[in-house]
Amino acid sequence: MKVLVLAVHPNMEQSVVNKTFVEELKGEPDITVRELYQEYPDEVIDVEKEQRLLEEHDRIVFQFPLYWYSSPPLLKKWLDHVLLYGWAYGTNGTALRGKEFMVAVSAGAPEEAYQAGGSNHYSISELLRPFQATSNFVGATYLPPHVFYGAGSIGESALAESAKTYREHILKSF
Repeated sequence: MKVLVLAVHPNMEQSVVNKTFVEELKGEPDITVRELYQEYPDEVIDVEKEQRLLEEHDRIVFQFPLYWYSSPPLLKKWLDHVLLYGWAYGTNGTALRGKEFMVAVSAGAPEEAYQAGGSNHYSISELLRPFQATSNFVGATYLPPHVFYGAGSIGESALAESAKTYREHILKSF
């Protein structure tokens, strides 16, 4: 199985969690990591290149920090520009059927903040529902997300352990 990880962090060098996760994946022969903000600093997306990469991989992982209860803006733009009618959906739009989609998200607050009655009122599953809907719409299988809570207060050993768990999660069979 070939895995494409789209790492979307507007300042990866300053990141703690996402940078560590990307570094953990480097060297894995079946994983291709693309840092979209590094790839597209001007945000002009090479649609054909991105579509080709999607076609060449079996599992697509969207990795990002939770930004105002959503993804960073470049990922939304990427989705809008790359998942086109006639290619990803609609008439003859079957390129992503049978692929697997997964989200890997880091959240600054602890897990208990992301639930009814918590300070954020909604679960991560609820906040990621647009990714699940997109997956369903293009005929991909939506896999359980990898969620990293408490990014704002993590220790080095816990972060290293979580990075290993992340690698195992995106490579395992579901």
